[in-house]
Amino acid sequence: MSALRVALQCGGSDGFSSITANPALGIASDLIVGQGGTAILSETPEIYGAEQLLLRRAADKDIAEKLVAQIKWWEDYTTQNGGSMDNNPSPGNKQGGITTILEKSLGAVAKAGSTPLTAVYDYAETVTQAGFVFMDTPGYDPVSATGQIAGGAQIVVFTTGRGSAFGSKPAPTIKVATSDRLFNQMPDDMDMNTGDIVSGGVSMADKGREIFDMIRATASGQVTKSEALGLGDNEFVPWQIGAVM
Repeated sequence: MSALRVALQCGGSDGFSSITANPALGIASDLIVGQGGTAILSETPEIYGAEQLLLRRAADKDIAEKLVAQIKWWEDYTTQNGGSMDNNPSPGNKQGGITTILEKSLGAVAKAGSTPLTAVYDYAETVTQAGFVFMDTPGYDPVSATGQIAGGAQIVVFTTGRGSAFGSKPAPTIKVATSDRLFNQMPDDMDMNTGDIVSGGVSMADKGREIFDMIRATASGQVTKSEALGLGDNEFVPWQIGAVM
């Protein structure tokens, strides 16, 4: 477990993401860190407005300053390309019930659990520090996951509320549904349901342990749904030249 590096991802989020799947993944992230492993949060545009939650957890001043520098770079990057960091969430996020980019960011940060932030990395930089770390990437899921895997992640855990059909290679993706409805609608693509936190009264701690156990099983060779479907070839997308949010 101490050699395991797990990429944390969310995409096609909905109003349940910050209530069920993302905080449950945060519990699993803490368990990974507790075993000496590494949890990698990314998607800099999707922590915007909630970065203070990470800065307060920085292990030292240099780590905090590097994260602030990355956010400032993004502000310049989006301005140069005629965009804005504080714009509204995507149309899909809105249809899923998310009203503001801050709401999206708060949910995204929930995946990171509660342990100290031990390092901040540039895109696709090799991750060497154990614990909870952050990697600068766009919010676009294929580009973000490609950077995390290039940095050394062996497994991706991807939460979704609207059903992003996503897979990755060579590191497999575990798909986590935010609601019973989605889990039942996409049984061939979803590995786990967290909707029972709301519908069945399952505790956040128990669901986090369930995700953690699935991560261990996957690391030991259990095949995920996206692996069985052969997904991942088209999701390998390095950061292209031009505006990528």
